[in-house]
Amino acid sequence: MSGRFKGFKRWIFAGCVLVLGIVLTAAFYWRYDILRTTLDPKVPFQTYDPPPAPNYADPAAWALLPRGATGMDRAADVFFVHPTTFDGGRDWNAPYDQPKADRYLNRVVLPNYAAPFSRVGRIFAPHYRQASLYTFLTLRDDAREARRFAYGDVRDAFRAWRDRYDKGRPLVLVGVEQGGSLLARLAAEEIAPDPALKARLAGVYLIETAVPADEYGPVAAVPACARRDQAGCVVAWASLTDGDFQKAQEWLGRSLTWRGGDQLENLNGRKPLCVNPLLGAQTDERAPARLNLGSVNATGLEWGARPAFLKRQVWAQCENGLLHTGRPKSASLRDTGSWTDRRKVDGFNLFWADIEADAAARVAALGKREPPLIRAPSP
Repeated sequence: MSGRFKGFKRWIFAGCVLVLGIVLTAAFYWRYDILRTTLDPKVPFQTYDPPPAPNYADPAAWALLPRGATGMDRAADVFFVHPTTFDGGRDWNAPYDQPKADRYLNRVVLPNYAAPFSRVGRIFAPHYRQASLYTFLTLRDDAREARRFAYGDVRDAFRAWRDRYDKGRPLVLVGVEQGGSLLARLAAEEIAPDPALKARLAGVYLIETAVPADEYGPVAAVPACARRDQAGCVVAWASLTDGDFQKAQEWLGRSLTWRGGDQLENLNGRKPLCVNPLLGAQTDERAPARLNLGSVNATGLEWGARPAFLKRQVWAQCENGLLHTGRPKSASLRDTGSWTDRRKVDGFNLFWADIEADAAARVAALGKREPPLIRAPSP
């Protein structure tokens, strides 16, 4: 009897293990569907009541804002638009002061993606009612509405910078992921039509952002960067570890780009713009790892602290409009965290020192330009 009972227990244990395995396998297979369902606001955007707007006259509406003469010894002003830090759930767009998103912004995003520009210029980084992470997991019209809504805050923040803080200095625009998409529209609508602003534009950085290459040709108002000593141009890339075919499909199949003002559409086979951050140029040439000036996992680093660089970590090459990189040698430069964290921009920057050097070179190149000829009006 005792043996039969032990055998029965073994069968029960084996059955439980089997059921658990099936559940875990199903959860892994449908993990993104589960994630989407969890983060879905479950209310149409048209009936959604968005959070109150930030007041950019209030310093609390800025994640980074120089005080007084702070940073005036830097050569430029940097307008930085952060990536997605808000998961979603109840809201299509985050309250600009949402605590969890704000902690992620300060702990992960600013040290890794804004800090490379801190020696180049004064950084102005607005909070804004960003579209939630959920809007990047679906192509629903509601999600597109949420992204259009977020643009209004970024535009208002930029105009507030012009009205309150602009001192006529060189300008660097930086946007990462969602911030890069919003900044691409801002550059087209606020910079390109304004000759005075265009003359002061050192560079536009659209980091981890897929934008159509055909909109940034040599005769475009703000073209792609063809070399590192060029000012007034766009540096853009969307990266993946070489061989990650799923990530390539996501970049090409899910990326949305602006058309005709506020309309968002798929790339529809258009090749993304890829400017290699190791070379500072739009090229398909492979940049060897020895050119990598320094990768960093700066997550948790106090603002203003200089990180310790890990050099020669990755090679980089543009292929079919996407930036392919080698697998980093250091384990600190590999993805970790929850499902939602892995869907956001990496908690490290493979090109931290390369971006810093690139921005400094473009600001210097702007200083060597001849000032624009302004003709006196005819009498």
